[in-house]
Amino acid sequence: MGKVVAVAAVVCTAAVCAAAVLVTRHRMKSSRKWTKAEAILRELEEECGTPTGKLLQVADAMTVEMHAGLASEGGSKLKMLISYVDNLPTGDEKGVFYALDLGGTNFRVLRVQLGGKEKRVVKKESEELSIPPHLMVGSSHVSVSSAILSV
Repeated sequence: MGKVVAVAAVVCTAAVCAAAVLVTRHRMKSSRKWTKAEAILRELEEECGTPTGKLLQVADAMTVEMHAGLASEGGSKLKMLISYVDNLPTGDEKGVFYALDLGGTNFRVLRVQLGGKEKRVVKKESEELSIPPHLMVGSSHVSVSSAILSV
């Protein structure tokens, strides 16, 4: 599944690049500025024209790195976290669910009340907090409780 996602991401990026070239070319042809921009667009088009074989090589390399990153600490240049999600939602879920996202600069909390297939999302609340800069750096000796109290 990871290989499919990686290939899709690379192909989508190439498609967006190609679409940008086509749209820009179409707009520029209708103006007199086409001759100046033509060389730039031609160069961009050549650089974005990645053969399918190369895209598959990139996807394979990403898959190998992801597996290595999940297999052991420091096993890859990619930082990987194991996800313990073992099945996908069915739509029958009912009750209150929380999602926490601790990113590089923000902490997001989402509270969702689900009502199954009939009611779907009954209520959704979210909050986003900026992480203070002094909490983004420091030694590993800072305890979690003191970090939370200083927020």
